[in-house]
Amino acid sequence: MSITVTTWSLEQTSPDDLVPAAVPPGDVRVVRAEVPSPEFSRFLYTAVGGDIRWTDRLALSYADWSAELERPGVETWVAYEKGTPAGYLELAGREEGVVEVVYFGLIPAFRGRRIGGHLLSYGTARAWDLAERWPGRAPTKRVWLHTCSKDGPHARPNYERRGFRLFETKTEEEPDVTTPGPWPGATG
Repeated sequence: MSITVTTWSLEQTSPDDLVPAAVPPGDVRVVRAEVPSPEFSRFLYTAVGGDIRWTDRLALSYADWSAELERPGVETWVAYEKGTPAGYLELAGREEGVVEVVYFGLIPAFRGRRIGGHLLSYGTARAWDLAERWPGRAPTKRVWLHTCSKDGPHARPNYERRGFRLFETKTEEEPDVTTPGPWPGATG
């Protein structure tokens, strides 16, 4: 069996494109995870994406996770509410001043609480100033990402409210995989 998945690619081409969201009330912080940790990154990936069929990284070995996280220009920014991880955004600096928002999302219990807009705003601002933290990198000229119909109804509108513009749409058939949950056998 398969499902039809639409993927939208969006971009910003100037830091002036960013339209920040309001900071949510309460004790919400966004902190860079500066020590590459495959265990922590895999936790975030499965906790955020387990109910929406994020499966592309599940087969990666520990060494593969390490290699991804240790590449120059890769950063993980984590939103915390009252000290508890609520979601994350992973950036990857590419060639010629391009930065990709590789992963972004919230753990289900934290969705709908205005944390996502703030995390996306903060993380996108960090994409624009990435070269300041990575000597030798070209200044950012473009920030881009993709989202798809599996990501839920609020994903694309959040990106667009933050100033991302659509530049490509693709529709493909994908295998209808079982939602993996945050760990094998979990259903959410």
